[in-house]
Amino acid sequence: MVVLFILPIVAYLFFATGVNNFGRLPILTENVIDIASLDARISLQNKITVLGFLGDDIERKKGNAFNLNQKIYKRFYEFKDFQFVMLVPKGTEVKVAALKNELGNLTDIQSWHFVTADTDQIKKFFNALKTDIVLDENCATPYVFIIDKEKNLRGRTDDEDEGTKYGFDTTSVAELNNKMEDDVKIILAEYRLALKKNNAERDK
Repeated sequence: MVVLFILPIVAYLFFATGVNNFGRLPILTENVIDIASLDARISLQNKITVLGFLGDDIERKKGNAFNLNQKIYKRFYEFKDFQFVMLVPKGTEVKVAALKNELGNLTDIQSWHFVTADTDQIKKFFNALKTDIVLDENCATPYVFIIDKEKNLRGRTDDEDEGTKYGFDTTSVAELNNKMEDDVKIILAEYRLALKKNNAERDK
């Protein structure tokens, strides 16, 4: 009985160690475009998604991808309905394959997805997020974004450094460790608690 009591406490502490103190992450943009409009095999619906834009210079973004993989992906990829989606321009398929191979040497990349699209399509998709961040001339940004299961962009409205925080800078290990990890824990806990509540109501 003692072990059964301790396990939920451990799970709670795992999820509740964030600067947002286990609150909900604010919705910053509602109902973003589904990635399925670009690749029918992948959808944002019913998934918790880390969304990124690597651009066409994949080799220069390897460091960003490795930071993200080591600090965020490896800690959470085994959670059900959690995925990474990276948009890249058409013509980068060989570079993407090389990056996937390198990432695969570090961890199981089953939840890493790469979607290729025309640059105009990528820009349209990015602009629909309605952030204060811009893509560079290569359709890239070092920032990644958290999209919830209802296709809403989540972030912070009271970040101590930026005020409204739309995305997380993958060039900064400190930001991934101190902010993004917290926020991923919070949104996973949010859905975990909602599922637990729904199950309890069905058992009544």
